[in-house]
Amino acid sequence: MRTLGLLAGMSWESSVEYYRLLNQIARQRLGGLHSAPLLMWSVDFAKVAELQHHGDWDGCARLLVDAARRLETAGAEGLLICTNTMHKLAEPIQAAINIPLIHIADATAKALTKAGMQRPALLATRFTMEQDFYVGHLRAHGLDPRIPDAPGRERVHQIIYEELCQGVVRNESRQTYVAEIGKLADQGADSVILGCTEIGLLLSQKDLALPVFDTTEIHAEAAMDFALGNETLP
Repeated sequence: MRTLGLLAGMSWESSVEYYRLLNQIARQRLGGLHSAPLLMWSVDFAKVAELQHHGDWDGCARLLVDAARRLETAGAEGLLICTNTMHKLAEPIQAAINIPLIHIADATAKALTKAGMQRPALLATRFTMEQDFYVGHLRAHGLDPRIPDAPGRERVHQIIYEELCQGVVRNESRQTYVAEIGKLADQGADSVILGCTEIGLLLSQKDLALPVFDTTEIHAEAAMDFALGNETLP
């Protein structure tokens, strides 16, 4: 089994889920006492979030490139960025290392396409919903993502940073998300992407009628495919 390197801590609330899921999948697939060989570099998210909200993506890139190189040096054979938003920097991070980066949007798009979905509602940080690095990636796979209107995007974004990333899960926020998804369903959405790795802490399939695609779970499955040699990455 290949060793996976995890760029984590953005936020640690979802990084815990990555660690749990990767080990759980390893045991499910291999049985017995098997677990996943993992290396984790967990950043101080306050520093990253400040850089994000000031638009200093170069500063974010320097921080994450350094961490990715450290993981490679430590023995990682494949890399996961354990957050959707920071896949904005997937290209410079991949260019700085000699191990493959397992891209969360590629894995998610493949899962949607395999399930026959075409018009996913995307809930995520404002960066992920509004910028082309993620939506464009989905479109390159033939998908037609739908995002909330400007006030809806702001509500979704605020709940992620002010609540979920701080371990706060409120039923009122769950209902806000369900309402936003309902609006997108009325516009033709046929599925839902939980496009922030923390949203799975708030929403699951039982809360929604549309098929739900949790990017944290999908990313972990794709990473274990790679770790076990079941998939060749581009």
